[in-house]
Amino acid sequence: MKIALIGYGKMGKEIEKIAVSRGHEITLRCNSSNRITATDAALAEIAIEFTKPDVAVENIRFCIENNLPIIIGTTGWYQHLRVLTAECGEKNGSMLYATNFSPGVNMFFAVNKLLARIMNSSADYKVSIEEIHHVQKKDAPSGTAITLAEQIIENSQTYNTWQNVKISESSTADVIPIESHRLPDIPGTHTVMYKSEIDDIVMKHTAHNRYGFALGSILAAEWLKGKKGVFTFADVLKF
Repeated sequence: MKIALIGYGKMGKEIEKIAVSRGHEITLRCNSSNRITATDAALAEIAIEFTKPDVAVENIRFCIENNLPIIIGTTGWYQHLRVLTAECGEKNGSMLYATNFSPGVNMFFAVNKLLARIMNSSADYKVSIEEIHHVQKKDAPSGTAITLAEQIIENSQTYNTWQNVKISESSTADVIPIESHRLPDIPGTHTVMYKSEIDDIVMKHTAHNRYGFALGSILAAEWLKGKKGVFTFADVLKF
């Protein structure tokens, strides 16, 4: 495939290495000073977008309007998802997004849903989520942490919402606290804890590097080729 990389930081460079190793061609490398144009879009078969929340919507809309399928790894823009989904449908476009493209994290999601169903009958446990990322990540909590919280809410009769707050400062019974930290050189760590007076049940995913996220985005691009509509990474993995 001919791939346009929208966002050419550490993640974009990792995606490029994997794409080339799998026989794909990079036709464009975009950053904040080199924006994608209609000419660029015509030379690519698909775009992979890893930028920042404040520019992601513009990039997604550009790809929809220029008939360029897009894989979206940026998080923090989902308040616009409904509108962009409608626009994608109107233009007969293709887009695939995920809060996390790591296959391992998506296995973590599957286990999280199962554990939430099991813990739904155990009122003695209070759940909390902690997420740690690199200092360049602007949105907090992470999209992955939000997905974990929403999965628990969907499978629980106890929790109705989540809040980005220190776990020690949370006391509302129906709120899942998500505590966020930004530290140097942390690709991503997510911990789900069920705590009681008797014991703790802890589930944790630690990314050692960006390889899993980059590989997942390429797998998604290969899967999306030739398809129309709006999809998530769950459609690719079929967990």
